[in-house]
Amino acid sequence: MDTLIRGGTVVTCDHKGGVATTDVLVRQARIAALGDGVTTGLARVIDARGCAVVPGFVQAHVHLCQTLMRGMADDLALLDWLRNRIWPLEAAHDERTLAASAELGLVEAMLGGTTTLLDMGTVHGHDAVMDACVRAGVRAISGKAMMDRGDGVPAGLRESTRASLDESERLARQWRGAGDGRVGYAWAPRFVLSCSEGLVRGAVERAREASELLHTHAAEHPAEREAVRNALGDDDVAVLRAWGVAGPRAILAHGVQLRLAEARSIARDRTRVVHCPSANLKLGSGIARLAELDRLGVPLALGADGAPCNNNLDVWMEMRHATLLAKVRAAPTSFSAKRTLRLATIDGARALGLDSEIGSIEVGKRADIAIVRIDGAHAEPGEDVYSRLVYACGARDVVHVLIDGEFVVKDREHTRFDVERVKARARAQARRLVLRAG
Repeated sequence: MDTLIRGGTVVTCDHKGGVATTDVLVRQARIAALGDGVTTGLARVIDARGCAVVPGFVQAHVHLCQTLMRGMADDLALLDWLRNRIWPLEAAHDERTLAASAELGLVEAMLGGTTTLLDMGTVHGHDAVMDACVRAGVRAISGKAMMDRGDGVPAGLRESTRASLDESERLARQWRGAGDGRVGYAWAPRFVLSCSEGLVRGAVERAREASELLHTHAAEHPAEREAVRNALGDDDVAVLRAWGVAGPRAILAHGVQLRLAEARSIARDRTRVVHCPSANLKLGSGIARLAELDRLGVPLALGADGAPCNNNLDVWMEMRHATLLAKVRAAPTSFSAKRTLRLATIDGARALGLDSEIGSIEVGKRADIAIVRIDGAHAEPGEDVYSRLVYACGARDVVHVLIDGEFVVKDREHTRFDVERVKARARAQARRLVLRAG
């Protein structure tokens, strides 16, 4: 059945940056027509008056495996946060805790309008996360974390180079193309301090052979960079580049500590950088040079990171923090609301190599769409729709979300998961996880 979205303020996020009060016709998973008075035969009609119709949001760096750890690792710097809390908790995961963690994270993100995720898992049990993505109906590219070395890495996370590569290969074969093609695989060496050169080069080679993404962390925290220099004699970005992590299929999460010379090199390589402002603030990592990176031509995207360093997966908060922090770091004119909305839509899609299919509302693209009320007391009477969306609106304003033209959120309810059951399961499994972790 066709779906007709009628009378909303359509914010296309295409190359023209069009905004119009008009109709959107969805047919067979794709956007079939835009314009006033679009007619169709049998159709579901969504009254979008008082709403913005926007592309589904793309979060290009999350950790669904960490959602159960929300509130369990507060007030710590990155390396202590990892070694003392996150790694022991991840090592305690089993299939049930991973499934509960992924389901909770997916519900939260999707209810807020996120339709596409780039996710990094933990070392073991990643099938449970991939399975949850399929059941949720989300568009996801995900991969297990790869770790074959590192100080403070618990035995439950440490793996051999060969075992890490083999398990990643198995997961990629099993899950790529799952969920009617919505699920893909990303090779995910965690970060330089937990990966050998052989592991990273092996992941680079296999990702290249399969035309898949390579997803890692870099230039996140001053202490992390210092530890890399002490261990390897150079900064992490230079080390990763020497090992092959560069180019349009390489995704670097954070980039907070990038120097301008490094940023220029990344821009030349077309390596992607994902900005995670809330996590950067909470871990004390710093304020990224967002406006400067943008001006240099670094391909950018946005992500919430994980629940224990944020503590949520709310793309709206990330948009707001991104633009406000850019103004503090550079100038009030440096990063507009319109630019920020593109960061969370078409730029995120481009970072993941999906911009020909999603990220903007254009005829022929897949119907990944969020319908958001912009007429609440907290958003009126703003004239500029971008300002309303980025500075005033939030996850509470998302009414409907479609992925491939099908409702995954309808009237603020998730259509695939019983949210109350997901929350109850998450509470129970979080208790198990803490007990197992000691």
